[in-house]
Amino acid sequence: MTTQTPAHHVLADRKRLWAFWAGCLVVTIGVVLHLPMYLMGADNSYHLAGMRMDLGMTIGMLIIPPGCVLAGWGLLPRRGDHHLDHTVEVTPPEDAPLSLAHWSLMLVLVIALVIDIMKPASLGFVVPGMIKEYGVGKATVAWLPFAALTGTVVGSVVWGALADTFGRRASILLSSVMFVGTSICGAMPDFWWNVGMCFLMGAAAGGLLPVVYALLAETMPSKHRGWALVLVGGLGAVGGYLASSGCSAWLQPQFGWRIMWFLNLPTGLILVALSGAIPESAKFLMSIGRLDAAHAVMKRFGSVVREKADTPEEHHHVLTPPPVERRFIGKTAALSIAAVAWGLVNFGLLLWLPAELVAEGLSVGVSSQLLAKSALIAFPTVFVCAFLYSRWSTKWSLAATIAISGLGVAGVLTLGPGVSPVLPVALMIIGTNGLLAILLPYTAESFPLRVRGRATGWVAACSKSGGLIAQTLGILAAVPPLKVAALMIMAPLALALLLVAWFGTETRGRDLRELEG
Repeated sequence: MTTQTPAHHVLADRKRLWAFWAGCLVVTIGVVLHLPMYLMGADNSYHLAGMRMDLGMTIGMLIIPPGCVLAGWGLLPRRGDHHLDHTVEVTPPEDAPLSLAHWSLMLVLVIALVIDIMKPASLGFVVPGMIKEYGVGKATVAWLPFAALTGTVVGSVVWGALADTFGRRASILLSSVMFVGTSICGAMPDFWWNVGMCFLMGAAAGGLLPVVYALLAETMPSKHRGWALVLVGGLGAVGGYLASSGCSAWLQPQFGWRIMWFLNLPTGLILVALSGAIPESAKFLMSIGRLDAAHAVMKRFGSVVREKADTPEEHHHVLTPPPVERRFIGKTAALSIAAVAWGLVNFGLLLWLPAELVAEGLSVGVSSQLLAKSALIAFPTVFVCAFLYSRWSTKWSLAATIAISGLGVAGVLTLGPGVSPVLPVALMIIGTNGLLAILLPYTAESFPLRVRGRATGWVAACSKSGGLIAQTLGILAAVPPLKVAALMIMAPLALALLLVAWFGTETRGRDLRELEG
């Protein structure tokens, strides 16, 4: 049997490799055709509101959608001649050592998550500039994050199906191409064009995140999976917020808020360039008959194959709630409320705060610098979260992140003239990023196999619903003052902390087969 080495040409298992690269080129050209109009606004602080689209921009908009379709067509996998007549499970051995391949994959996926998370994190930094340039109110501008969050929900569902058709790596690449295409937000002269593009950006971002987690879980040795997921997720979340706030502080004063959207062009192309370091799922390769390529990936990451009974309970829609059995009610409620509270903080307070600081008289640059310092303070704590989760307690590590988030939200109540927001924001970033990094791995380790997928998908959906609640308040012009909002958000955080403490179970070192009883 011929094996395929890791050094084999990138995406050589695709049917029409030329179509993918041609699609990437077409999308990139479409974005570049928007740059002249953006540069025309250099003498007017890059304000383009009300300007008519030129011919190049119109052509660019028209060729980007077919470019994405062409790239997707090129990513369809080449199927092999051998097909399995039974269901298998590809899993790393429990005691497999970490190799250079594992560490390299973790590094690449951290970079992918940083790029992915900085997209929605940038929303808070562009809102003040958009309000000023387009002359819209806070209620109208709330449609922007609402569209992005709606896109993440849709993307989570659609990309799950695409991952089964195209494969894990190809789905990540398709997200990257869409990132490049949504760069044209930076040249939109009309606010509602930005709203539409934010939906597409959210769809790409929402699709990439669960695929990255799935790929990492399928390749890491079992005893290292928990801390690896927490570490990669935490570094990606903090790094994404740090990158967006740092780029805002560095670039917005000179190039205006629109530059934050044009960053999707280089960052999306970086993800495409990193594709050679991202393996395809061995299980997916086996399912399409590419046994040679699957065995090469398995050899590289120390995975094994074992037969698995295919039970109908394992296949459910991602947004279907787990069954309400008596032993799951308290745990499901605890994790769901924690997820909703996370969304309220991350897509509510942290998005409203930059505009609030600007409204109080701070410049966009100074506001971004303060928030960048907060993210920098939070960065080292990711390693602490991973260590505590794997060596101390999974349950109490989750409870600690909820408590820290609550302290940060409570710190918002102390803000006022002359009071720096660095510490409260740092605590919120530490708590929410730690909560995000721990919540889904802990959920996956707390439910039996037959409901694990549904439970994890349900909690992930709840995290998005918190953000949708926050932005719906904005659309209805019902956003309370920042301190009142902080006081209201403390309630679900406190409830989640109590429920986790009461109903949460310790999963560290536990054989997950014990849950099947």
